[in-house]
Amino acid sequence: AATLLAGTALAATPGYRPVDADNTLVIDTNKGRVIVEMYPELAPQHVERMKTLTRQGFYNGLKFHRVIEGFMAQTGDPKGTGEGNSELPNVPAEFIIRRDTTLDITPLTTERGVLTGYVKALPVQSQVNDLMAITKDSKVETWGLYCAGTLGMARAGDVNSANSQFFLMRSYTDALERKYTAFGMTLVGLDVVRKLKLGEPPVDPDVMTKVQVLADMPEAERPKVEVMDTHSSEFAALVEASPGISSEPGNAGQRALIVRGVGMAGESTTLVYFGDVPIAGPSGTGSDAARTTSDLSLVDVAQVRIARTAR
Repeated sequence: AATLLAGTALAATPGYRPVDADNTLVIDTNKGRVIVEMYPELAPQHVERMKTLTRQGFYNGLKFHRVIEGFMAQTGDPKGTGEGNSELPNVPAEFIIRRDTTLDITPLTTERGVLTGYVKALPVQSQVNDLMAITKDSKVETWGLYCAGTLGMARAGDVNSANSQFFLMRSYTDALERKYTAFGMTLVGLDVVRKLKLGEPPVDPDVMTKVQVLADMPEAERPKVEVMDTHSSEFAALVEASPGISSEPGNAGQRALIVRGVGMAGESTTLVYFGDVPIAGPSGTGSDAARTTSDLSLVDVAQVRIARTAR
């Protein structure tokens, strides 16, 4: 189980890594805190836009104007209607990137020429590396998967119309893949995302009270977060122990999840789920511990929900 050391410090844990503070957003809402790690390896312009607007204070006080059960929670519109944007120019689509072997993917499965794996904590799919030998640029296509917790950028009909609005997935939805830019993962607070009021728009919508880049926060105020390292031998062992791993996201009973953290009241939790049965129960009753595997989705194959947190 997780422990708190030296007040707010976290001990180095085998198989875990610190989050990338320069590319992590701390989103405080009236329902609680959400922490999202972003991946410029997949969508550099989208990550930069989110950081720029965050540092301008643009997102502070904005509403979750579109929240749909079993789908996602959308925000980032200064009008609160779904029709507003920032004054910055639109961001071109980064739905799919062309990668070479320098983009490090942790592979899980390969089926019919499609590799399913992770870029850090974000599940992705890609054409297999073997195809690099026959493409003109020696690269292959890679795209993020819209599992629960994925950060995506909203847009209008024009594929290059993303600007300031973004959404956090409440559940897996494959219809968005390769059509909307996926570029981050919710590490803390998926339970908060799922508590937001439903509606298009909701009555008395929930709001983002303050959004910050983790690296910009005073040291004493920064949440300390470690997330499972998908390149680690510990992660590989967890995947190996998962029965019947498949890249098909709809197959129940083939997903595993590890949750190790500190609950809102400071209690420790340790959960490992395989299929529909928690095989290691909670040592505490934190907010993440309250979830069941019926809430899990997709390539939550050893999904790096939250590893360790402390304040």
